[in-house]
Amino acid sequence: MAETGSREVAVLTANAEVLATSLVSRAEVAAALARAVRLGILDNHGGRQAQRSFSREWPHLARIPVTESLVSRAESLAWDHDLRGYDAVQLAAALTWQDSIGRDVTMATFDRQLRESAPRVGLRAWPENPKIGGADRD
Repeated sequence: MAETGSREVAVLTANAEVLATSLVSRAEVAAALARAVRLGILDNHGGRQAQRSFSREWPHLARIPVTESLVSRAESLAWDHDLRGYDAVQLAAALTWQDSIGRDVTMATFDRQLRESAPRVGLRAWPENPKIGGADRD
């Protein structure tokens, strides 16, 4: 059975011209899936299957490198928006991506703080309905 919000995420990604993420997402996704297995949210098979699926998609994502400039931007964002470290890096990566392509970027996240911070710095946030995908993650 698909997780709540899976269909909405599939529609969002299918309609995107390009999907981009911070280079650290690879580690973050693996850590989140491993944690879901430890907590019993996913069984080991489901977690490994999700990890393999993400790994197959990885080459198709534009990856924003973690540079000194990006980390400096993340440092400021962490202070200004009370964000955790990797969340600040993700926000800085989205802003860097938007700056580099000169077009509006939509930041997809189920993290409440990150979703609330995105519009304050000039990004669109998705989902607009925070209950898509289940409970907000803090």
